[in-house]
Amino acid sequence: MRRLAEDLRQMELQVDIDEADIGRVAVGNKAKFTVDAYDERRFPAEISEIRFAPETIDGVVTYKTILTIDNAEMLLRPGMTATADIVVAEITRALVVPNAALRYAPPRAPAEDTEEERSGLLGMLIPDRLDDAAGGDNKTLWVLKDGIAQEIAVRAGDSDGLVTEILEGPLAEGDTVITDQSDG
Repeated sequence: MRRLAEDLRQMELQVDIDEADIGRVAVGNKAKFTVDAYDERRFPAEISEIRFAPETIDGVVTYKTILTIDNAEMLLRPGMTATADIVVAEITRALVVPNAALRYAPPRAPAEDTEEERSGLLGMLIPDRLDDAAGGDNKTLWVLKDGIAQEIAVRAGDSDGLVTEILEGPLAEGDTVITDQSDG
């Protein structure tokens, strides 16, 4: 007797976790995933296993992680391609800012006597933007107070890729953070 598949009501989803993220992932973490066949639906899952053997493809090191899935509705089929989001932290009632605000720095006014000195190699080593000179330090925000841009120091916390939690600093709910500058 040949068994083609076990009970399809309980399935596993294998995902590759980047080595930079593997330290934040743990057995029991909740996840949600989508498949192309049901692109508007997010299916729940949970991490049941994290394998220790790394896999390297095109110089990227990943670790295979197994998610368990309840497929009682029999919508999912073996071999479907899935995209998963794994919850590694849940933060409630946090002060957050757009990630663009942590990258923003106003352009420097060009100095008349150093214009020529900044061309070529020297121009690449001495940037025209404040954040480039600081190595993109994300502990500075620019806020608008009484119509004037002011730089403030903050300590950033967790991020979901779109917004970042602010743990410390003189930022308050309702403050206007600057994310971009337009010439208009």
